[in-house]
Amino acid sequence: MASTTDDLPPSEPPNPPGDSIDTPFDSALSERYLVYALSTITARSLPDLRDGLKPVHRRLLWAMRAMRLDPSQGYKKSARVVGDVIGKFHPHGDTAVYDAMVRLAQDFSLRYPLVDGQGNFGNIDGDNAAAYRYTEARLTRVAINLMQGLDEGTVDFRPTYNGEDEEPEIMPGLFPNLLANGASGIAVGMATNIPPHNAAEVIGAALLLIENQNAELSELLEHVKGPDFPTGGIVVDSPETIFHAYETGRGGFRVRARFSTGKGADGSWEDSGIEKLSGGTWQLVISEIPYGVAKGKLIEQIAQLIADKKLPILEDVRDESAEDLRIVLEPKSRNVDPEVLKESLFRLTDLESRFALNLNVLDATRTPKVMGLKQLLTEWLQHQIIVLVRRAQHRIAKIDDRLELVAGYIIAFLNLDRIIEIIRTEDEPKPVMIAEFTLTDRQAEAILNMRLRSLRKLEEMELKREQADLTAEREELAKLVESPRMQKTRLRKDLEKLRTVYGLETTLGARRTTIAEAAPTREIPLDAMIEKEPVTVILSKRGWIRAQRGHVAADQWGDFKFKEGDELLFAAHAQTTDKLLIAASDGRFFTVGADKLPGGRGFGEPLRLMVDIDPEARIVAMIPASAEGRLLLASTSGHGFVVQMSEVVAETRKGRSVVNLKPKAALAVVRPVAPGDDSVAAVGENRKLVVFPLAEVPVMARGQGVMLQRYRDGGLSDAVSFAFAEGLSWAMGGDTGRTRTETDLAPWRVARGAAGRMPPTGFPRNNRFG
Repeated sequence: MASTTDDLPPSEPPNPPGDSIDTPFDSALSERYLVYALSTITARSLPDLRDGLKPVHRRLLWAMRAMRLDPSQGYKKSARVVGDVIGKFHPHGDTAVYDAMVRLAQDFSLRYPLVDGQGNFGNIDGDNAAAYRYTEARLTRVAINLMQGLDEGTVDFRPTYNGEDEEPEIMPGLFPNLLANGASGIAVGMATNIPPHNAAEVIGAALLLIENQNAELSELLEHVKGPDFPTGGIVVDSPETIFHAYETGRGGFRVRARFSTGKGADGSWEDSGIEKLSGGTWQLVISEIPYGVAKGKLIEQIAQLIADKKLPILEDVRDESAEDLRIVLEPKSRNVDPEVLKESLFRLTDLESRFALNLNVLDATRTPKVMGLKQLLTEWLQHQIIVLVRRAQHRIAKIDDRLELVAGYIIAFLNLDRIIEIIRTEDEPKPVMIAEFTLTDRQAEAILNMRLRSLRKLEEMELKREQADLTAEREELAKLVESPRMQKTRLRKDLEKLRTVYGLETTLGARRTTIAEAAPTREIPLDAMIEKEPVTVILSKRGWIRAQRGHVAADQWGDFKFKEGDELLFAAHAQTTDKLLIAASDGRFFTVGADKLPGGRGFGEPLRLMVDIDPEARIVAMIPASAEGRLLLASTSGHGFVVQMSEVVAETRKGRSVVNLKPKAALAVVRPVAPGDDSVAAVGENRKLVVFPLAEVPVMARGQGVMLQRYRDGGLSDAVSFAFAEGLSWAMGGDTGRTRTETDLAPWRVARGAAGRMPPTGFPRNNRFG
């Protein structure tokens, strides 16, 4: 059967839905993303400068107020609060709302907590709060101050997300919450980070701006000293840095932990943190840590430094905190410099942290803006003036309503008999009273609703007194609304009253963070963090190394114990702060810290576990490094040069390649060059000796060097630098320990690179200087 597909009419694309719009994809995407970004900025992440709250915090406080969770009332379960918030005002996850509520209750997160929590609301160790079914909460007095005036027409209300209720757009209270408690948040393309401040200091700066709106920032900073973190600590930035941060609204503050053993009788902190113990020992005590640093993680951080041996002058860290924070640091020994230990901890741990300042807030038009301190306070004061005027206007409206009724009551008392007659005889007394006594509808209704006991003569006198008082109050409020000067005076009085509640002399208002300039943390050399003690470093032929306390005399080195079949290769006197240079026959140098060597009680540890020495290479020398020292290096091929010790110190296990060797050659000589040496003596395997000036040997950092002595057969056996005037010395044979010095070296003094001649009589048969 033939297909009928070709007979069908061509299909048409389906009709788009009636509400569809044909638009470019990039345009649609950008428009929708912009809507999301603006929503995140204005309705989630940035605080409003007028009350310092984000929407979730504002709704939490509003819901708790509606539940009558005042400070004088009992606590209620957090689960009920969270349920009311997400059900009526904030349609988001319960975890996000509860986390926001927990932060409002943490006295280590907020300088002035807005929620009074009962139960486990987390701690400074970094532990999380208990689930909301276990904790309870109510408002604090600070939150009440922040919401004061909500019933007085001071702010606008808007419908909630489902239109069933209303919520305030802003909190009208006089408490300067934005600066006092700070804020942090990340929006789309912008963020905010505001540290807590002292409320009394902020109020003081606001009062200065009321008196002089042209006040300079430097004058404001005489009141606002800097951040005042709930966890205390010390801000160590310079006045210039602090000024710049508050001028631009961007910057940062370096915050350090407080080392102190406690407060004295006058309430001031002891500032060294050094706690004396018996036997001349001591320990450091930390009483405050930087804001936002979890104590538990901080202690783990310090303990890890000890475990990794990155802070060798610190022995132990202990958490002895009870009600007050107390972290104890035990030094390695009593000889450790406390200041060096502090500086090292500031540099290596979160005992010094940086709080970034970004005064990015929503202004009165809900526009995000980065402001300096002066602009922020100015706009906050403007908001408070608006609140003050709206409160006065609301009160005037209430007074007018009451005066209207009082006037009606007075008319009723003056015509009491007639009023009673109308009520008794008329079926509809209300229209009759309105027509006869020129009453308003509200006045007539109020008269009809009066109780008989209100008809006493005393009531009439009280009404006339109330009328006079209300009229006088209204006149004052009307003047206040019309007079900017009176508004500033009233606002100043209100702020001064509030400052007495949060004054610096009160328990809650006392400044916790000290402002004290300090230099930036400096790099502490490792030597300063190691206790300097004399040691004797012992290296065996099989490559086992150890360090024995004290400088063991050379004539006692034969008493050292080794594993069976092993014996002494090198021994050297050093300090625990020294670096040991290990030279291998392949021309590579390795560095080992003397403080990292195992003790001298056992046989030590294999050196090859500490550094990556080639298995085919043998160890040629072990010398304590000196910053100004020099080494004479020479290979079996007769080439050599002088190198600074600082140039051969290696930072890694793989070491550093220093000597370039010819095929079949090996590094044979590594000897220190004394400061007074001016000559070099070299002896070959053929027992030929040459002496030439040290100045003919170049100083290099790496290379092959120059020819020190030429050989027809064999190679170099040994070389040494010496002072020509003092003569050439070598060790006598046997165990006598005697040396011989040859001062007449003229027969052997030749140019560098010569073949040389046979050495003086009595030169060792092993062709070595010792």
